[in-house]
Formats: sequence, C-alpha cells, structure tokens
Amino acid sequence: MKDNLVRVLDGNVFVLSDDNGDIEATVANPVGFFDFDTRFLSRWRLSLDGERLNALSIAERDLVTLRFFLVPGAPTHYVDAKSSVIRERSITGGLFEERLTVFNHDHEPVEFTVRLDVASDFSPIGTVGQERTPLGQLYQRVEEGGLRLGYRRDRFQRETVVRSSEPARVDEQGLTYTVRVAPKESWTTTLRVQPLVLRPDGREARERLDRRPRRSAAERQRDLMVWLDRAPTLSCDWNVLNATYRRSLVDLAALRYSPLTLPDEVMPAAGLPWAATITGRDSILTSFEALPVAAELASATIRMLGIDQGAVLDDFRDEEPGKILHEFRYGELVAFEERPASPYYGSADATPLYVILLDEYERWTGDAGLVREFEGEARAALNWIDEYGDILGDGYVRYRRRNERTGIENQSWKDSPGAICYADGRLPGPPLATCELQGYAYDAKLRGARLAREIWGDPAYAEQLERDAAALRERFNRDFWIADRGYYALALDGDGRQVDALASNMGHLLWSGIVPESRAAQVVNHLMGPRLFSGWGVRTFAEGQERYNPLGYHLGAVWPFDNALIAWGLRRYGFAEEAGRIAEAVIEASGYFEGRLPEAFAGYPRELTRYPVLYPTANSPQATATGAPLLLLRVLLGLEPAGEHLLMTPRVPVRFGRMELLDVPGRWGRIDVIGSGLARAAG
Repeated sequence: MKDNLVRVLDGNVFVLSDDNGDIEATVANPVGFFDFDTRFLSRWRLSLDGERLNALSIAERDLVTLRFFLVPGAPTHYVDAKSSVIRERSITGGLFEERLTVFNHDHEPVEFTVRLDVASDFSPIGTVGQERTPLGQLYQRVEEGGLRLGYRRDRFQRETVVRSSEPARVDEQGLTYTVRVAPKESWTTTLRVQPLVLRPDGREARERLDRRPRRSAAERQRDLMVWLDRAPTLSCDWNVLNATYRRSLVDLAALRYSPLTLPDEVMPAAGLPWAATITGRDSILTSFEALPVAAELASATIRMLGIDQGAVLDDFRDEEPGKILHEFRYGELVAFEERPASPYYGSADATPLYVILLDEYERWTGDAGLVREFEGEARAALNWIDEYGDILGDGYVRYRRRNERTGIENQSWKDSPGAICYADGRLPGPPLATCELQGYAYDAKLRGARLAREIWGDPAYAEQLERDAAALRERFNRDFWIADRGYYALALDGDGRQVDALASNMGHLLWSGIVPESRAAQVVNHLMGPRLFSGWGVRTFAEGQERYNPLGYHLGAVWPFDNALIAWGLRRYGFAEEAGRIAEAVIEASGYFEGRLPEAFAGYPRELTRYPVLYPTANSPQATATGAPLLLLRVLLGLEPAGEHLLMTPRVPVRFGRMELLDVPGRWGRIDVIGSGLARAAG
C-alpha cells in the first residue's frame, strides 16, 4: 500500500484517496470508500475544464475532516493560477460527504466545466489488492438528482447512491457541471455518497444499519474534544512523546467502533485498511494498552467478545466451545462462505487473553459487576485452554486449523505463512505450541484464580487453577528452554521437538511471568542484543537465521505493540533500564511517522538506515500500534493497580526529561504521576 494515502475515518467506515483527493483504485493502489467490508467507491476523479487537479496542501482535522487545496494542471501552472478548488471531505452519519468549491481568481467571469467521474467495483475488502473478476452483475442507473451504482450476486446486493446539492448532468459514469463564476467569486456543491446494504427482496436493510450511531462531522469533532479532555494530560520535556501521545489519542478515537450488537458502546477496530472490523486479539490488546486512558473500550470488548464466544464445534469456522473469535466480517466473501469470518475463531491466543483483559480491567476500574456478569464466559475460556487448546493432551495450548481449505494456518499473533519456523528455515508440523501461548495460559490461570477467590466466591476453583498454573510453569521451563543457547524455543512442533528459532515471542514470557528469575537475564540479553534489537525496537525474528528478512512481516520487522509488551515484561523482572531503551527507541521512531506508529516497520539496523523504514503494507492507523505509546507510558512510570491505590515507580530515561501524567483515572478516582530523568542526568 502506498504510504502517502490520505484518509478520513469513523470506526469501520473510511475513505482512502491519493493526495489530490482522487480515488482511482488499482491492485497496487487500494483506495476507495469502504463500509461493511465492501468498497462502495472505486473511482472518484475530479477535473476542471478537462484538467486533473494537483494538491497545493492538505489539511487534516484529526481524521474527522480533510481539506484539499488544489489547482488545475501540472505544477508549472501554479504561478498566478486563475482558478483553484477546495475539496472538503468527511464521513457524516455513515455517509461520505464532499463539498466542492471552485474559485475564480480572474478579473473576468469564467465558465467552468466541473467533472466528477464515479464508479464502484464493490470489491470485498479482502480482495482489493488482488486481481479479481466480479462473480455478480454490476449496474449503473441515472436517477433524478443522482446516480445509483449497484452490484447483485444471487441474494447478495449492495448499492452506492450519489446525490448533489446543485443541478448536474448525470450519466452512468459520473456528474458534469457547467457553471459561470463571477470575478473573485466561487461556486459550491455538496455531494453525498450513501452505501446501501439491500435485502434479498431489494429493500434497504434500514433497521440493521440504523443501529449504528449517526453523527455529523461537527458532532464527531465535539465528541473528540470531550474524549481528549477526559484523557490524562501529558507534559514531557521531550516533545516527540507529547506529539505521539496526542496522535495516539486522536487515532484511538477514530478507530472506535460501535458493533451492531452493541450500538451504544465502542470498542477498537483493528486498523486501516485491512482490519477495520471486530477482532479478538487486536481489540483485547488495544483495550489492555488503553486502560489508563479509556477503560470503556475494555468493557465493550469484553461484552462483545463474550456475546460471540464459541459455543459449538464448527470445523468451517474453527469454532470450539469457549473459544474467543478471531474476526467478524460482513462482505461478499463471507456471505457465500468463500471465507469463514462470520465469525471466524482461528486464533489460539485470544481466549486466554480474554481472561487476562477481564482481570486487568477489574484491577484498574474496580468494576466487579462486569466480572460477575461474564463469569460464565471467563470459565468457558479457561476450560477451553485445557479441553480444546490442549490438542495432544500434553498440557500445552496448541493450534491446528480445522478448516483446511480457507482457515488460518498459524493461529498465534504471528499468523502469516512461514512465520513459525526453525532457525534453519524448515517449517514444523502441526499442531504447534508457540511459547507465548503457554505464557498467556499461565497468566490467565493465575488471573482467573484471583477472580474466582475474590469475586466469584469459589476458592476451590481458585486453588485448582493455581495448581494447574504451577504445573504448567514447571513443565514449560523443562520443555521449552534451550539450555546450550540460553533462550526459549519459539514453539514445540507436533512431535514435541523444539522449534529453535530466536524470536521476539519470548519477550511476552516476561510479561506473563512464567520465566524463573534465574533465567531472566539470559532472555533479556538476547532481546537487547544486536540480533534482535535493531536500534528502533526488538525485531520479530533474529538476524542470522535462514528466514530472517528486515522486511519480513513476522520474520524481522519491528512491531510497536510487541515491543510495548516486552518492555512491560522487562520492568516486571527489574530491567528498567532496558525497558527504557525500548520505550525511547519506539517513541523516537514515531517522530519519523508524524507521531502515528504504523503496525510494523522494517527491522534494518539503525546504523544502516539512520531512520525507521515503513513496512510496505502496514495498517495505519492500527489499533495495537496506536495503543503502544499508552502502554509504554505505563511502563516508564511504573503504574500498577493495587486494590484502591495506584502504585507508581517511575524510571524515566534521561532523554524524556520531566514527565507529568495528570488525572490518571481508575478505581482510586484520579491521580497525578510525575517522573523525571533529569536527576539521573545530573548525577
């Protein structure tokens, strides 16, 4: 995906365009107007008197509105331009709205021909980067005051309706205006693009769509201001952190998504453009990261994922009782079961992570009511770990897809093909037990034990979970530890052999607490050594191994959320200086991306590139990356809930200087936290 695309965003409704505002979709340029996992516009091309427009500047207003300041023709025409255009774009009530204004800068009246070419391929979002022939019928229809584009395949039907506030000559390919503009005056029209989901009988499914909040751009702007005002206030001597913190808050607000099942609550969509939907892993981890800022994201995530928790054995969807979903999609591929995401349960980590989030949410907020409400779901998730997650009966959480045709092969967070491999590049046979899954299971059992003892009133269940966790810890440290290399195996293969690749996954083991104190230093030395630490963060996969690639999605790239969890694990084991190095590296990298951390960036050594290199197809904004700076703040300030109090043990690197995080919300009310690297600098 091109890294210069511009966007407006409202949860899972978004527009991606080129820098002049045009949408001209190709396989290499997956732009468009997207909703319900469908591209409702694939062409939205503006011209003035037959000339394309070029951008002078772009003004983004916190992903709510965009303004493009344009002139016709090539850049050589910019001197003393006689005309210009402003496109102001927003998502309003689920509609894509664009206000066009044409200016006549001449001293004579001018007649302009304004043309907007419009088309839609109605591609499912999962195919916009691929060559694909539509299996249904595309149609176009001119209507009074507008243009209707449509796609029909059996009982599946989607439409795009384009209407204009000013009269236009409408044809099946777009709209044309012929306007006469007085000297030094302007002409304006507003275009509204409405996506329609139709019933099999052709009627609009209004009651389904109208459950989503319908907010104008002004209402969204006010909502954003309230969101920012409620968040803790950060002040830091290092302005890069201030900018990144605000960018994270703004992007997190834009990624908030109201699922149809819970229209009055918001949870984070996973990211733009490929994952603007309900997810298990990403929604859980983002909600976890954002607890010091917006705990309501966690409560909605817990509710939504609990409602959709697996209840039966379904091979097509990889569903099992107690399992937490991987993702939920709405588009054509799902409707015709070409993909299983309605919902799909192909992730082994979301289920223990669900219990971890539930416990951490209660520790942070004191909301025992939600823990009681979802006790059954939490118990079912814990039961899944032992009954269905333990495929071989050896006490380890493993995964093996039930859906051999379209299911995901790797069902850990590194879910790309080939991501789990031996150091020599060979691929292990399933079912695989990745190391971090065991850490998550261990942590979930201990957290479940706390909830059982303190809230559910079941001390016997708590004791059983604690015994199971202790046995898992002992077993894990026997079977996963590679003694002659001093690190944990990436996984165990289906025959119980160690998958010996050196990878970032073992950093999550420090977060979970499954690593004995006696081995922590060896793990840290590997994580912070030159094979894994690039200078901008910990790579997903260590240099020197057969499949290492600095541009490998899970085989060498640097992921901000991965680094935030690793940093927390380092603090947990007393390695505050190393945690600070990671935090400083990731925050510095964010400055090269205008404060918006992408999903991943390349793992090139810092001394080679001098700046972080964007991963070519990274989601941005992406929820877990957006939340990473929030978790890193918690790491630097050492924030830990303890009953009705918030403990704080700041260990701030010198570069940050003085750091103040004011009005941190929680069960304690609101509290100020102050840390400083200045004293150590002076010393």
